[in-house]
Amino acid sequence: MQENIITIESLDMEGRGVGHLQNEDGTPGKVVFVEGALPGERVGFQSFRKKAKWEAATLTEVLRESSLRVKPRCPSFGVCGGCSMQHLEPSAQVAAKQRVLEDNLKHIGKVNADTMMRPIHGPTWGYRYRARISVRHVVKKGTVLVGFHERRSSFVADMKSCEVLPPHVSAMLLPLRELIGSLSIIDKMPQIELAVGDGEHGLITAMVLRIMAPLTADDEVKLKAFADLHDVQWWLQPAGPDSVYQYYPADTQLQYLLPEFGVKMPFKPTDFTQVNHHINRVLVERALRLLDVQASDRVADLFCGLGNFTLPLATRARAVVGIEGSTALTERALENARANGLEGKTSFSCRNLFELSTADWVALGKFDRLLIDPPREGAFAVAQALAGLTPEQQDYKPKRIVYVSCNPATLARDAELLVHHAGYVMSKAGVVNMFPHTSHVESMAVFDLA
Repeated sequence: MQENIITIESLDMEGRGVGHLQNEDGTPGKVVFVEGALPGERVGFQSFRKKAKWEAATLTEVLRESSLRVKPRCPSFGVCGGCSMQHLEPSAQVAAKQRVLEDNLKHIGKVNADTMMRPIHGPTWGYRYRARISVRHVVKKGTVLVGFHERRSSFVADMKSCEVLPPHVSAMLLPLRELIGSLSIIDKMPQIELAVGDGEHGLITAMVLRIMAPLTADDEVKLKAFADLHDVQWWLQPAGPDSVYQYYPADTQLQYLLPEFGVKMPFKPTDFTQVNHHINRVLVERALRLLDVQASDRVADLFCGLGNFTLPLATRARAVVGIEGSTALTERALENARANGLEGKTSFSCRNLFELSTADWVALGKFDRLLIDPPREGAFAVAQALAGLTPEQQDYKPKRIVYVSCNPATLARDAELLVHHAGYVMSKAGVVNMFPHTSHVESMAVFDLA
């Protein structure tokens, strides 16, 4: 492939440097996305994918370096696909994510927040309390690899440590390779699901082994010895997600704490919980402060999960209704409410929020406040339902909405409906740096009824 030189103008949503080739007349031409390049840099690049209007490329040389470039801490950076921005100074990463949020709101939603909130920061290393780690027996190399996939590849990176995993988990990567290499099912264990939670006496590290063949008695002895030595809780998944069970030891429980609200949240390692528990605590506190819940309020928490927001809300409001698309999940959330003595102020409903109609919303009753925390697909149907309320149904519009988003594009799309069709104004917005050193943008927006 031919090597080219380009000046980088900005970063895209995936953390790649963006530049333009020049046309023969000197005008900007085709867009080039260069992995590992930073704004202001003059770089050499090599394209690995070419389309009519754009190219994707890798960095080959930095001819003029940005003052914001730093040395990546992880020796696997650039090969491992877990991180994409370790070469950019951490505060600059957050600034880049805020620009992504602002650009999406402006260009997709045609909205601007009255106030941009201060970004939520937290630990930049050792923060990843949840991860799905691949396992691969590489016969030609005579070894087992345990880690994230390589960038743009199905191969597993040859990781000996990981700076975004908790230090004690990073230190286990090589021992895990040795353990799995000694098991009879070395070729029948494709992945490990990691979850670190709070226990009664400190952190608990749970690992779910996806096993595609039964363990032998010798395998069981080795797993238990590893658990005792490294203080690990093993779970096994012999089939689909519902087959997961706690294997050894069986007398400990995972949970995460929200101490500001006196809430303890039990969970299983395969449950969805926030990757960064430190940031989650700040996120919940800010969301409730922005929602400004009053003791007389009835509040809805959409996409409530295990009750991450529902239970703290119940410590402030008269009543909270948590809504999810799974009966099993709403039953688990109710169990968590009972465990925290909040069952009297909470109720849970199973509904498909991606198909919510205006009539469905009215049937739920009137809410004073609304919290939305959807997956990447966003909450388009919810925004449509609110926009579809007739003049006679305006009392069914919550006075304030706090929207927690993991995808700025779908947040912007939904904001367009809420602002331009449902009668809300976007009073505040800001980013949450839930995933340092990645291009993932978590954010929060506040909508007030005009």
